[in-house]
Amino acid sequence: MSLTKEIKQELIEKFGKNAQDAGSIEAQIALLTERIKTLNRHFLDNQKDHASRRGLLKLVSRRKHLLAYLSKKDTDAYKKVIEELNLRK
Repeated sequence: MSLTKEIKQELIEKFGKNAQDAGSIEAQIALLTERIKTLNRHFLDNQKDHASRRGLLKLVSRRKHLLAYLSKKDTDAYKKVIEELNLRK
């Protein structure tokens, strides 16, 4: 269920300020979104996995808070991230 190094590096290069910048808000949101997508695919086969569902809710909540922070801090970056990740807002 975790992300591979290649996928992480690709997302960090695309959304981070440079290839090593995994701590930027945009990169964190992109990584969380990818983890949420993989967990959603996991739940198609494992509907009764309630422990993982709790983890999914924590990830969604963390992404929501980061998106709220980014919208207050930098509206243009927020709109760009929402558009590129195809998130509803």
